[in-house]
Amino acid sequence: MAELSPTAGESNYSQDIQVDEKLVPKKGLLCSTRYGIALIIHVCNFIAAAQSTVINITMVAMVNTTDHQFQFNGSTEQLPGGPNNAPDSLPAEGSIFGGQNALWERWGPPHERSRLCTIALSGMLLGTFTITLVGGLISQTLGWPFAFYIFGGIGCVYCPFWFILIYDDPVSHPWINVTEKEYIISSLAQQVSSQKQPLPIKAMLKSLPLWSICVCSFGHQWLVAILITYTPTYISSVFSVNIRDNGLLSALPFIIAWVIGILGGYLADFLLTKNVRLVTVRKIATFLGNFPSSALLVALPYLPPSYITTMTFLTLSCGLSPLCQSGIYINALDLAPRYSSFLMGTTRGLANIAALLAPTVSGFLLNQDSEFGWRNVFLLLFAINLSGLIFYLICGDAVVQDWAKGRKLTRL
Repeated sequence: MAELSPTAGESNYSQDIQVDEKLVPKKGLLCSTRYGIALIIHVCNFIAAAQSTVINITMVAMVNTTDHQFQFNGSTEQLPGGPNNAPDSLPAEGSIFGGQNALWERWGPPHERSRLCTIALSGMLLGTFTITLVGGLISQTLGWPFAFYIFGGIGCVYCPFWFILIYDDPVSHPWINVTEKEYIISSLAQQVSSQKQPLPIKAMLKSLPLWSICVCSFGHQWLVAILITYTPTYISSVFSVNIRDNGLLSALPFIIAWVIGILGGYLADFLLTKNVRLVTVRKIATFLGNFPSSALLVALPYLPPSYITTMTFLTLSCGLSPLCQSGIYINALDLAPRYSSFLMGTTRGLANIAALLAPTVSGFLLNQDSEFGWRNVFLLLFAINLSGLIFYLICGDAVVQDWAKGRKLTRL
């Protein structure tokens, strides 16, 4: 006789991750296979961000075909986008993040997921920094087509490395150290199994923790869209700098964000080793990545136009925003490890609707009110961002949901 019963791992699973220090390797972490995979994904995200942003960086040069000199147009009618805001990149981005999350489901020990995911995701910031810094220079010196040739070529060279070095799980990887393989498998032993199950769509649609991720991610992507799209515009309008200086000034916040994003992942995992509740860590990271960044931007129009103050606020705002990588952007892996790749792609795709709306709405506000346009843009950003953050702080969770718990046959 057989009956359906939850697996032992599911009944024992708690939102508080307890770390057995004896299982944690003390040496060679950064040389391990799992961190090598994180680095490979980091490069993947770097290329994806650069390729999706290059069209926006070169847009003006493409329009001005009689003169390939890249001159930034200060009006809001030809505003560039960013790696998370380009309409053409949205479907591809959903599949990219969904696929990456599927890897961490099987490769990421629970107390290392924050740092592994942030190392991987920070490649987007490095890609944004690089293309913002050199995109205009390439268009000026070589012509805008070479911006596509260079970063497209880098992507072609990279692809074979992905196919050769990336494997679904530690068991199938031919070169992984036996000790590391056993460590990863043992650390994931208490996690919900990854056996294929039909998607519980109705239960997902009724899940408040899942909706809180979507809503908060939407607000954060609105913030990211404004930072990437309007940082060059704001600097140009306030200080009237040329494109070479503007490229450097606009890129500076993103290299700071790249560093802080990676450090934030290590901080989140450190808190977990101190037995801080997982849901608390996720909410702290999400708060620090949302509220300070939007508050700094909303304060800018009320301050005297100081070069140092403006760049400090923009750098801090952009630099703190990637802390969300240790919060809402990997929270789906906590709620439903079994469906994490689907949920990651779906929530990220829904959030990127903000990437479509933010430039359009903000451009309209700037065109309608030249005097208070920036104030209105930043106030709207703050309202949307704060609303999503509050919803997540109230409804967010980090325990495996009932609808995500697999069941298996056990014989009596």
